[in-house]
Amino acid sequence: MRWIWVAIFGVFAAAVIVFILQNHNVVSLSFFRFNIRAPVALLVGITYVVGAVTGGSLFALLRRSYRGSKRVSAATV
Repeated sequence: MRWIWVAIFGVFAAAVIVFILQNHNVVSLSFFRFNIRAPVALLVGITYVVGAVTGGSLFALLRRSYRGSKRVSAATV
């Protein structure tokens, strides 16, 4: 099973590298009063990392809450 995950990660990493090499265009991003001009690959990468961090922390919180709800305390036994 480990090799399957390594293969999936390798394919994803190769796709990201190809995307970065093919997208050198500079784009503008405006969000409220925040304006930035950067290459599209950089903006997509930052968006992905921010999404992974926030999504991963939410998943960890939900998993910990679910495990905590399954515990039986000594006082109720």
